[in-house]
Amino acid sequence: MRLWPFASASRAKVEPVAPSPAMQDALRASVEDVFAVHGQGHRGAGVIFSGGLLVEPARAVPLLEARLRPYGYTPFLSREHGATWLQVLPLGGVAARARPWLNVLLFALTLVSTIAAGSLVAGWVPWLTFDPAREPGKLLAGLPFATTLLAILGTHEFGHYFTARYHGASVSLPYFIPAPPPLFLFGTLGAVIRMRSPARDRNALFDIAVAGPLAGLAVALPAMWLGLGWSRIAPVPAEGAMSFGDSLLMRGLVYVVLGRVPEGMDVFVHPVALAGWVGFFVTALNLFPVGQLDGGRIAYALAGPHHRRISTVTALALVALGIVTGSPNWLVFAVLVTLLVGFHHVPPLDDVTPLSPGRYALGVFCFVLLVLLIPPVPVSLT
Repeated sequence: MRLWPFASASRAKVEPVAPSPAMQDALRASVEDVFAVHGQGHRGAGVIFSGGLLVEPARAVPLLEARLRPYGYTPFLSREHGATWLQVLPLGGVAARARPWLNVLLFALTLVSTIAAGSLVAGWVPWLTFDPAREPGKLLAGLPFATTLLAILGTHEFGHYFTARYHGASVSLPYFIPAPPPLFLFGTLGAVIRMRSPARDRNALFDIAVAGPLAGLAVALPAMWLGLGWSRIAPVPAEGAMSFGDSLLMRGLVYVVLGRVPEGMDVFVHPVALAGWVGFFVTALNLFPVGQLDGGRIAYALAGPHHRRISTVTALALVALGIVTGSPNWLVFAVLVTLLVGFHHVPPLDDVTPLSPGRYALGVFCFVLLVLLIPPVPVSLT
């Protein structure tokens, strides 16, 4: 994981060792029946060839993989400045020991933390208004929130997982991230999966990226609809209350399900609806076109080499959004994505085959969906 998206000139660097001339010749000989080599050089620990493909890119990648695998190298095809390039990097097959017990343990801890958070939503404060050891039944008040939220997050991550497996990518099971409710209101920081190998091409990269948000929304939307039906409209308390910002989609659903909210009144949401709100918000955060977030992967599939520029502009837009709305939430998120996610993205093995028209249209729709899901001020006290 990169901690900073820009290179530092003052930081000492260890230059990778270039392959020997004999190895470079062997690699060239192994690819020449698939890729007509016009020029050759080395970049870091890899070898780069310029030339032209002798077969279609979709056929070329598996053929090149088979020829380069005995040497421990992986092919990456790209097209820049009107030329086709084959970069051969020393990346062997991915072999990671599965540790399902860790996934199960993290899920169990996240279930406990989200149940505790759900009990807060229901008006019970563990260890303050009741002792969970003596009155464990009161924790059950947190189940509607916890089960709905984990269903949304789990469906999101398994959307990525099964699509990645379908496309032959190596991927981990979901890792749920628990968080104590005093530190994080909803009891979790979400869930992630680890991509252990590059995507096959832009179409596969797009499918893997878009599957998570769409799958999660397929659960979040009906959860929000049901939860709003169980919610109530009431006056805002004189002492104030915590307010969760309305996105355009949220406002539309509230109007359809509950009607117009009178002045001085607000919607006090059922825990299931609050879990749906969190699902909307998590989906919006993931759809920002930055780095290797879902939106960043979609942006790479759509725009390829312009991805880094799009990531930079998005981070600046988040800062501007925080300033315009007066919400520190967006400023914090901009800092987090810059420091922890960065603006880098690993290219697919075949970066030559373009995205299909249908996927391109769906990608544009995803960014329209992002606009519909963003609450200008996510959380505030009113």
